[in-house]
Amino acid sequence: MKHFLDLAACSKEELQDYLELALQLKAEWRAGGNQPILRGKTLGMIFQKPSLRTRVSFEMGMKHLGGDAIMLGPREIGLGVRESVPDVARVLSSYVQGIMARVYDHGDVLQLARFSRVPVINGLSDDYHPCQALADMLTIHEQFGTLRGVKLAFVGDGNNVAASVALACAQFGLDFRIATPEGYEMKAPIREQALEIAERNGSSLLMCTRPEMALADADVIYTDTWISMGQEAESAERMDEFTAFQVNASLLRYARPDAIVMHCLPAHRGHEITDEIMDGSRSRIFAQAENRLHAQKAILARLLA
Repeated sequence: MKHFLDLAACSKEELQDYLELALQLKAEWRAGGNQPILRGKTLGMIFQKPSLRTRVSFEMGMKHLGGDAIMLGPREIGLGVRESVPDVARVLSSYVQGIMARVYDHGDVLQLARFSRVPVINGLSDDYHPCQALADMLTIHEQFGTLRGVKLAFVGDGNNVAASVALACAQFGLDFRIATPEGYEMKAPIREQALEIAERNGSSLLMCTRPEMALADADVIYTDTWISMGQEAESAERMDEFTAFQVNASLLRYARPDAIVMHCLPAHRGHEITDEIMDGSRSRIFAQAENRLHAQKAILARLLA
């Protein structure tokens, strides 16, 4: 049984298949609607964190494919507190045909997959955000008609989004550059994973502390919030550390003239990105948000159909 937990666990061929299917399903939807290939099937959605894109895109993705979804918030389950993770997996997987979990501890996703009878999808954990990264690859492919050789510069925190984007770039053959303040780099095991995959696929990975170095000759500039959920106590310190990493008109001068800008959302306007850039002609941020729907439909179709 297959799960979708992180991009390092997928083969290059599997990820290419997800991408091609996402393109097909998006075109099919725009031409009149998707075939109901998940009729009679239900996705159980576990949420420990608030959500806009993950909640709505998975629920609508199931509906587009003829299925249904049930949202289970912290009060319904109390994952690992009211009830153990293995017990939740055993019970929920006897009711539904797939489980999507948006959690804090990545170990909870791994335990759900271990004890579940049905496929488990990582909708976000503190270590990875693979669904977001697949949607990002779909967006970049639509922009450039290819992924191999595209140069992506990530500016900001080496968080779960950065980790999954780095792994996606390594798998699909993009060159990945990341600029973070000292002390905010990607976790060493994830960095090593991405570097190993990149070397195998003929792409490169560069880590630095200077945004202008990361942006040199970049085709894509990517940023994310400086303060993720659960990091609110660090807000003042992080705001000081990240000031020079704002994506603004001045910083974009270091990238290619036709470079596009991406952000996984939610954005804190005026912090990691300015209104001018977010709402400008180079922004692909809202196309990127829409593509969560179509990328996730591909995952649902392959795992549940």
